[in-house]
Amino acid sequence: MKQEMKGLLLEDRWAPVTSTMGFLELGAEQAAQAFATWAREVMTPRDITVEVLPVTGTLEQVLSSLLPLTSGERRRHLFIPTRSAWTAYVADQWTGTDAASPMSAMARRLSIRCLRVVAVPHTQRKNQGVRHGAVMLDVYGPEQPGKIHSYVRALEVANDGGRWVFEQEGEPFPFEQVEKYQARRVRDRFTFEMLKDYLRHLGLAPFEEDFYMPPGSCAWLIQKTGPFGTILHEYTPEEARAARVL
Repeated sequence: MKQEMKGLLLEDRWAPVTSTMGFLELGAEQAAQAFATWAREVMTPRDITVEVLPVTGTLEQVLSSLLPLTSGERRRHLFIPTRSAWTAYVADQWTGTDAASPMSAMARRLSIRCLRVVAVPHTQRKNQGVRHGAVMLDVYGPEQPGKIHSYVRALEVANDGGRWVFEQEGEPFPFEQVEKYQARRVRDRFTFEMLKDYLRHLGLAPFEEDFYMPPGSCAWLIQKTGPFGTILHEYTPEEARAARVL
């Protein structure tokens, strides 16, 4: 049985990489260079080199620059230009992109807005376990006096081990459908369609393939090389989905 979520990016072929994505309100090269500067502060003392490399091609071709997906420390991060003021962020973790920490940090360091966008269909297959569904939107902003985190707004509906939960934090945007947050069914309080609508108001269409890689543009790959301390396992997206019931 599958809880329908029609219209996912690339028909969900690149899950878990694209199940969670980050977005920065900044140009792609500038975002990548700023991220590399931050990474070097941590990696250089460990003799790990951080390079910024241009990547061209279709969306799926630039996503392929993250392969293989790996366990252990993140080694590759990708910044993808869009047909908007926003740049997309994904990384090479086999469990899916961890966008929360990087987007929160970049919002503070650069005094810009950043987003974390999560869209995971709730799927249950016989003898294969459950892929727990989630719809989430986190908006981060510049550092604010008296606040210990950089949340501007956070919304989520998620299946937490079989139980649907709805959570929110921060002041609603004027475009939000706040009356829906009282729906009887928890999963109806923040739906995939609502997420897409909210993102349109913020200037994004992240589930449309042609939103990415405008003509003449290139993506930017952050590549780390050096003495990593963790043992890595490597995965294709298909292997990662099978291993994680994704």
